[in-house]
Amino acid sequence: MVILLHGVYDSHWAWFFKGGAHEVASKLIAKSEMRPMLLVAPSDGLYGDGSAYFCHSGRNYERWITDDLIEGLIKAFACVDADSVVFIAGLSMGGYGALRLGMKRPDIFRGISAHSAITQIEEMHQFTAHQFPPESVHAGETDLLSWVEKNRDILPPLRFDCGTRDLLIEGNRRFCRELKKRQIPHRYMEFEGGHDWSYWHTHVESSFLFFEEILREASNPD
Repeated sequence: MVILLHGVYDSHWAWFFKGGAHEVASKLIAKSEMRPMLLVAPSDGLYGDGSAYFCHSGRNYERWITDDLIEGLIKAFACVDADSVVFIAGLSMGGYGALRLGMKRPDIFRGISAHSAITQIEEMHQFTAHQFPPESVHAGETDLLSWVEKNRDILPPLRFDCGTRDLLIEGNRRFCRELKKRQIPHRYMEFEGGHDWSYWHTHVESSFLFFEEILREASNPD
């Protein structure tokens, strides 16, 4: 199962109607490059222009993804149970959500992928007028590197990418440098492109292939 988190201004429909994620997956499946996977694209909770997928303003947007959503899927789909392998990916604000939730909850997620990710919560100011993080939220809760340090020995496999013309490129490069400094295994790639759906439609394939690789390595550990 792959949870796909959307960015600001969008909702649950964006990854399919704008990004064509299901079309990309179908082509890979048809070519036997990935096995069938359940694609799940939830809303972020619709707080202003974006919630950033953490608990604030009296609502737990994080628990909606990590607990309520998965429990609901187990009840709704016969092919999903408590032992199902769950991956998480996202773009922009959803990339931040995927990184943060994936690194905070390695007990749930078996792999993390992010495209054009916000890598410091303060970068939300480039997209929304709301204050991020709210004053009531502890900085360690929203800081990606704090979760890297807390769970460094049990982090899931991680990859992320960014377009060379993306306004978030320097933040992604900085995050990559910090991971290298801490000797955290990861893959970081840069491609031509900007902060737009053309880029995300093209490169969501990398997420699917990364998750397929994790599954194959798990079934063939030698």
